[in-house]
Amino acid sequence: MDLSLQGKNVLVLASSKGLGRATAEAYAKAGANVMITSRSEQNLKKTAEEISETAEGTIAYHPCDVSKSNDLKQLVEETVSKFGGLDVLINNAGGPPPGGFDDLTDDDWEWAFHLTLMSLVRTIRYALPYLKKSKGRIVNITSSSIKEPIDGLMLSNVYRMGIVGLAKTLSNEIAGDGVLINTVGPGRIDTDRVRSLDQKKAEIQHKTSEEVRENAEANIPLGRYGLPEEFANIVLFLGSGMNTYVTGQMFVADGGMTSSY
Repeated sequence: MDLSLQGKNVLVLASSKGLGRATAEAYAKAGANVMITSRSEQNLKKTAEEISETAEGTIAYHPCDVSKSNDLKQLVEETVSKFGGLDVLINNAGGPPPGGFDDLTDDDWEWAFHLTLMSLVRTIRYALPYLKKSKGRIVNITSSSIKEPIDGLMLSNVYRMGIVGLAKTLSNEIAGDGVLINTVGPGRIDTDRVRSLDQKKAEIQHKTSEEVRENAEANIPLGRYGLPEEFANIVLFLGSGMNTYVTGQMFVADGGMTSSY
């Protein structure tokens, strides 16, 4: 299948590990030039070397704290300078800390606002002039909470829905420029983030993390956690040349876990 990604220029945020890394690797294997980023330059260097082993395109990296506007501006500029343009933007960020309403302070809310929602607003703002030139694609990685709230993840539940509203509204504004934007939420994908949430839940419930995982898998129709590369395949399609008519939509990759339509 020709995804029309050979030689395309892709920026993937929060991509030294987890879903971001799997997504970066998928685009690199499809022939795209990929810029990866995280706060740790050491992790980035290692990840870039590993992805390069199977990549058909160029892999570059640039450290960035996605909660900081200036970092994001420099990241987009470095990507364009390195590759000569930008065709695909994959928005991603580490999840905000868990907690219920009574657990969270104003500082928690403000920090999560900048991390989870404003990181996308700012990156899109800086990247959009280049994406309009290339008639590019934007894919936002969020959470299955865009379909069904997750107990104990108040901050994520609130701000992820803001991303959906942003993408849906923006899709109408940029459709005339040929830019498509969509949102994808992972369910229980086997990543460090999910394992850490399982561990925290295990501590609260006085169980082992293995027991928590088994209970979660029992509520997934496919009976297992997803693999990062399975999730990445959806993001790959939505950002590829194969997607010519899907925009403003939200999807979940959850093995059938969420019960909402």
